[in-house]
Amino acid sequence: MNRWITRSPEETAQCGSTFGATLRAGDVVGLIGELGSGKTQFVTGVCDALHARGHVTSPTFTLIHEYPAGDLTVAHADMYRIGSLREAVDLGLLDYFQPPFVTLVEWADRVLDLLPPERYLVRLSHRTDPREREISVESAAGDRP
Repeated sequence: MNRWITRSPEETAQCGSTFGATLRAGDVVGLIGELGSGKTQFVTGVCDALHARGHVTSPTFTLIHEYPAGDLTVAHADMYRIGSLREAVDLGLLDYFQPPFVTLVEWADRVLDLLPPERYLVRLSHRTDPREREISVESAAGDRP
């Protein structure tokens, strides 16, 4: 498990970039953390590492954004407004869990039962100092980081 403490949005994005450099088509990453914990900032770093085109924004209302990135596509999903697992399935979330996608799911705790067993979970949390975030990455994808 990787663990970081960040003190700025830029540091959070840099952690995302470091992690993102290890990802490949077919990888699924669930992001878990309360509002303002840095999920979208982390995704921005992942997209930078993968050379994704487009400005990264939270897909809270559109639910899924796609960013072309060479031979793969980054799918950035936000499950905050999803009311049920059925709604996520009907949205087509499962279609993104295979190449050519690298799929990043914010509010993944709402759809954990749908995520593939080989996945990453990124947990982001506030610390006592309001500028600090704790980020941990757990892998269920074999021996990869």
